[in-house]
Amino acid sequence: GIGSGSVGFTGEGRFMDWEIFNRPSKGSDNGYSHIAVRAETEDGIICKVLNGDMQKDLMGHYKGDLPYAGYGYGPRTNTMAGFSHFRSWEFDGQFPMAKLSLTDPDFPAEASVAAFNPFIPNDSKNSSIPGAFFEVTLKNKTAKTVTYTVAFTLANPFECSRNSRLADGGVFLMNAGADPADVEYGDMTVKAQGAETGEQVYWYRGGWQDGIATYWREFGSPKGFSDRSYDTDGKNDHCTVWVKETVPAGKAMTARFVMTWNVPNCYNYWNPLQDENGKHVSWKNWYATQWKDSRESAAYSMGKWDELYSRTDAFRKALWSSTVDPAVIDAAASTLSVLHSVTVLRLEDGTLYGWEGAMERVGSCEGSCTHVWNYAYAACFLFPDLERSMREVDYKVNLQPDGAMRFRYPLPVGRPGGWKMPCVDGQMGGIIKVYREWKLCGDDAWLKKLWPDVKKSLEFAWSKENALEWDSDKDGVLEGRQHHTLDMELFGPSSWLEGLYLAALKAGAEMAEYLGETESAAEYMELFRKGQKWMEENLFNGKWYFQKVDLNDKSRVEKYNHAYETLQGGDSVSTYWNTETGEIKYQIGEGSAIDQMLGQWHAVLCGLGDIFDPENRRTAMDSLYRNNYKPTFRAFSNPWRNYAVNDDAGTVICDYPDGAYKPTIPIPYCEETMHGFEYSAAGLFMSEGRLDEAVQMVKGVRDRYNGKARNPFNEIECGNNYARSMAAFGFLPILAGFRFDLTKGMIGFAPVEKEKTFRTVWSVDGAWGTVEADREHVRIEVLEGSLRANRFELPDLREISAVKVNGAQAAFTAANGAVVLEEKTLSGVLEIFA
Repeated sequence: GIGSGSVGFTGEGRFMDWEIFNRPSKGSDNGYSHIAVRAETEDGIICKVLNGDMQKDLMGHYKGDLPYAGYGYGPRTNTMAGFSHFRSWEFDGQFPMAKLSLTDPDFPAEASVAAFNPFIPNDSKNSSIPGAFFEVTLKNKTAKTVTYTVAFTLANPFECSRNSRLADGGVFLMNAGADPADVEYGDMTVKAQGAETGEQVYWYRGGWQDGIATYWREFGSPKGFSDRSYDTDGKNDHCTVWVKETVPAGKAMTARFVMTWNVPNCYNYWNPLQDENGKHVSWKNWYATQWKDSRESAAYSMGKWDELYSRTDAFRKALWSSTVDPAVIDAAASTLSVLHSVTVLRLEDGTLYGWEGAMERVGSCEGSCTHVWNYAYAACFLFPDLERSMREVDYKVNLQPDGAMRFRYPLPVGRPGGWKMPCVDGQMGGIIKVYREWKLCGDDAWLKKLWPDVKKSLEFAWSKENALEWDSDKDGVLEGRQHHTLDMELFGPSSWLEGLYLAALKAGAEMAEYLGETESAAEYMELFRKGQKWMEENLFNGKWYFQKVDLNDKSRVEKYNHAYETLQGGDSVSTYWNTETGEIKYQIGEGSAIDQMLGQWHAVLCGLGDIFDPENRRTAMDSLYRNNYKPTFRAFSNPWRNYAVNDDAGTVICDYPDGAYKPTIPIPYCEETMHGFEYSAAGLFMSEGRLDEAVQMVKGVRDRYNGKARNPFNEIECGNNYARSMAAFGFLPILAGFRFDLTKGMIGFAPVEKEKTFRTVWSVDGAWGTVEADREHVRIEVLEGSLRANRFELPDLREISAVKVNGAQAAFTAANGAVVLEEKTLSGVLEIFA
């Protein structure tokens, strides 16, 4: 669930990465937790673990933390690799659901497991359930009646374990050694649903392999499981729940299992804060404010299973039926998994909080980092309430009195400290995102509440208190010292950061005008026009956009030394000056940077129009694809992190073609392939109709994540499950030509591909659905919610001949490619005919 932790379900059906304890735990397991099946006929009993073959680590795991385990001891016994399992299997991972199908000539059934956690646009509560849902189907492939048992085993993960039978079926597992208010406390519940259900509350306690050996013997015996209990607390006790059914030839049975958890109390484990009594300052997970423990969330989940499954499956079907290239839908859908990963938390009031990613045992780069989350275009469309919560806390805790903004905040919320250096792309991106969220929800009161802080953050660019002098002469051009997402600073204007500044000015002007601040609106638009003109005349070399800086001018670094010490500490001259070559380090200079037109990408998605000159940007895109996209890395040298190797393809951060001078120490990560950057660049190509090049760029990433070399649901950058990759979801609104402005009750579509029928999903605050469009007909279906819109902009349709709402003719007016209905809201299906 969103902000509730997760358990991994592998391609061969195993559980791993038990990240339910409010922190990452890559590679972790939980005892012998697994699913197994049993078939009983007149010929005897056969049992199998519901797994395929173990695919790796057959010599054992490196860094084994147990004696007589690890590399040199083979797979750990709790992988169940040594138990009878299925010969053939296939994993179909259409996020947010997975289906594992298994067959074996020795087992008298075709088996499948459907695994999911609810993922329902605009329903952030049900999409945040702390649990995992599994539906096992066994189809009798014999000519005889077979009695099947499906058993779900769960280990109590706590050192001081206590298991108990629930009155309505299932087992409750808790940490008996901690008070429910302690950060160490946790509990879990596993429940089964089917024809006949039962539970074994405790496995046999013993040494060596006593427990697993006894379990497997009992599972395969005619008597079945013993009803065992203990009066004392144990350590990591196991339990098993099961579903049993007798199935005629050719028929099937279904067993449902839900496993939920409750580890309610979070604290800052990476930089602890203690109260006056020496206890960790803690807060509750949001889910713990909705369900008092795992018993309650399990009962809720099982009771609403059909609804949660059908709504999640409806989104899956709509998403995966998009008529876009398979690599594009694979990227857009699979990277949504970040929202169900340990990268994401929900704070006690429901606020969405994000790490950048996750290391093996610790989150990677705290604080909802604004410049990284700038790229994430999933939550804003699918869970707008959560995205708005990120904006609210950003301006509440990150805005400083002078208008500078921290770009990450420490936990708990309101804690002092943290990085003081403001970040240009994070700060300007925040303004663009406020504009976006306002347009997606149409809530004027929300904008009015944030506007004074948004305005202050924008005007910080030319504020006299800005010691970094971003735009000190107020000419619309970013200069000064500019921190950014590549973790250092630029000391001269670049199209990358300038483009974001221009987009923020344009967004700010429209918000100011709407709120009646006409003078501010005019001021911002004048700065936009000046800056845009200067950028086109000074930062475009006829082939691509670049950074204008005199690399040999040491004074540019020395000028901001005082500001550096005040905001961050340290000696900026020694950090940025290359004494040996007499150059400023970490600059783009004449290079072709992948993000040189990032502001235009945001503008396309948010409806801000042109930021860059159309002709110049098309020329720059020619150069970017020719130079930055690498079809192979065989002959390429990269001193940074290796996200593309060998015959992988990818698009690098910066390239220096056609005799362009490459600084002796250029921009950090220069030769890397970071996927969020690759996706945003590909999205810009899509917006210009350059689909072949865009698809190649996307395939360059997704071919690496093919399930063999890399995990398709874990794109990496600075750690696992990296948030920036959610830039991929932006492909769908871009290809749909999706426009939205709920302040005016408007949505619209102008698909990039006009020679065929186009279909995909759309979502705004309060409603989501599908659109299907060609030159003669547009069909907009609201699958959930109520769309607060009556104006539909469809520039590709010529003269409108008819409009139907839910099959009935509807009154309308039409002009300039827009259809206006009398009814202010839409539910069901709208069809518009040319």
